[in-house]
Amino acid sequence: MTVVEPSAALGVSNTLRASIAAWAKTLASEVGPDGVTVNTLLPGRIDTPRIERLDQATAERTGVTPLQARADSVKSIPVGRIGTTEEFGAVAAFLASPLAAYVTGSLVRLDGGAIKAI
Repeated sequence: MTVVEPSAALGVSNTLRASIAAWAKTLASEVGPDGVTVNTLLPGRIDTPRIERLDQATAERTGVTPLQARADSVKSIPVGRIGTTEEFGAVAAFLASPLAAYVTGSLVRLDGGAIKAI
């Protein structure tokens, strides 16, 4: 998500992720004539062990339980829940399929509507 909505706590990460997205956009133009597509997936909160560790760290920092930290983070997601790895995989599979042969150079958000940027 920080590619389009940088996080104040992730200065270096914001910079690197934006650079990779710009490189992917450039690459899409270079390899498009050969029938190769290049897209960038922008995941929000996807239910992975990393999210569990982040919720644990938030809980320790704020004095709430990990479940409360998770519930608080969900409040910022318009669909009201954290995404699944299966949902992420389905979008990735679609983009890798012939059905998405005309989709290239795109930033594809998988964030439940959490990114506030247009």
